[in-house]
Amino acid sequence: MLTITQLLNGHARGSAVLLTSLQVWVSSIIAFGLVYWELDRGGPIARRHLWDTTEADFRFPQTDGKNGTTTWRPVYLDYLYVALTNMMAFSPTDTMPLTVRAKLIMGYQSLAGFILLALVISRAVNILN
Repeated sequence: MLTITQLLNGHARGSAVLLTSLQVWVSSIIAFGLVYWELDRGGPIARRHLWDTTEADFRFPQTDGKNGTTTWRPVYLDYLYVALTNMMAFSPTDTMPLTVRAKLIMGYQSLAGFILLALVISRAVNILN
């Protein structure tokens, strides 16, 4: 909040804004990774016991095609990777959202990442110059 106030008043230091932006970006990736982990197939506990009976929110490449396996299960790092690539590319990369709720959350994350990049980081770079 302090950084936004400083940006609006024109008194922000570029390096401080960039550091704050990085912290927000990393925190968003961790938070969305947790959301995806809790969302997919009812959460980690439900995935352990009801893998074949619950609807998947995400399709991972490890479960598709010839190399697909029935023993592979995603862990938190898989969902963290989904959040990271969605925040960097503003779109899903190799893991596809299958349900409307997963698509809406991934869309929201992409929009938030774009706004962070377009507004805050571009302003910080402008301050540095």
